Amino acid sequence: MPQPIIPTQHRPVRSVSPSRVQKGKNVPRIRTLSLLGSASEMQRDPLGFLTRTQAYGDVVRMRFLFSPAYLISHPESIKHILQENYRNYNKDLVTYKMLEPVLGRGLLTNDGQSWLHQRRLIQPAFHRKRLMTYGTSMTDATIPMLEQWQDCSERGMPLNIAEEMMRLTLRIVGQALFSLDLSQETSTFGLAVTTVLELLADYVYRPFPPLSVPIPRNRRLQRAIHALDRLVYRIIAERRTAQMDTGDLLSMLLLAQDEETGQGMSDRQVRDEVQTLLLAGHETTANTLSWTWYLLSEHPEIERRLHAELNDVLGGRIPTVEDLPDLKYTRMVLEEALRLYPAAPIISRKAIADDELKGCTIPANSMVMISP
Repeated sequence: MPQPIIPTQHRPVRSVSPSRVQKGKNVPRIRTLSLLGSASEMQRDPLGFLTRTQAYGDVVRMRFLFSPAYLISHPESIKHILQENYRNYNKDLVTYKMLEPVLGRGLLTNDGQSWLHQRRLIQPAFHRKRLMTYGTSMTDATIPMLEQWQDCSERGMPLNIAEEMMRLTLRIVGQALFSLDLSQETSTFGLAVTTVLELLADYVYRPFPPLSVPIPRNRRLQRAIHALDRLVYRIIAERRTAQMDTGDLLSMLLLAQDEETGQGMSDRQVRDEVQTLLLAGHETTANTLSWTWYLLSEHPEIERRLHAELNDVLGGRIPTVEDLPDLKYTRMVLEEALRLYPAAPIISRKAIADDELKGCTIPANSMVMISP
């Protein structure tokens, strides 16, 4: 199961030299002898690699797998790519294509008008009234976990917080998506999810041989994907037959209709969005929580201030969604944890045409790796 990674101290990357582009200033370039470029080092120590690389400037050139890539870290440049000039960037990259066997054309991998159409269909699932229901699912899953922790504490038993957070978030996402508990170790669904998460990360950074070649890793990943597909499609079929709104995300996806055509999602579209929410939303949240507890353990004064706010606002009762606006310091703690240890440390795009960032030319067809 993936664990949070503590960045190592700053140390020089293998080689950095200026690289001339057609116009603009020179761009620092990372050179490596690895066949996969910087992908191998990023897999071993992603946050440490990003920290070290960003020390060379706001725009750094490298090779990721077999593609030229530019690491972008300045907030103004990130805003330019994702907002001001977003039409010049798309997701036509090998990294997204490698995710498609698992996530299909869900929101994470989809692009352009197809992405916008799907985004509008899904929007009602995140209406405030629905979010209040999800909040109750979160507290319902957390309370028994805390009771178990109390028992372990009284018996002097240690806890693996990363594993606890993985189990908790899997249970919550299962309830929110399907009204099912996926956290049980005997759950076929849960086992398939953890296997896919473990092997998919390895495949993205080491995509050779490709998924179609039946090496042990690829066979395990294919089996886990097929197991997830069978379970998800079975649940979709059962819900379509029952025609009931159970209040979970799957019900919302099945009920969603295009405002202009009245057309709903196909089974494949629903499957893709379910897999995206299940896989992309589960591990990222667990890692963020794990890093938050780690940081609080290192900063007892911040922990005391956090507890003080929780006592003042909640007074010992269970929190609800309505309490969130009053938990300002709690939000600050979580945002600082995300800043230091982002759940998604890199977002990738492909430049359609030449662009310029901080005086550096980004050639057309280059991979742009955004590291906020």
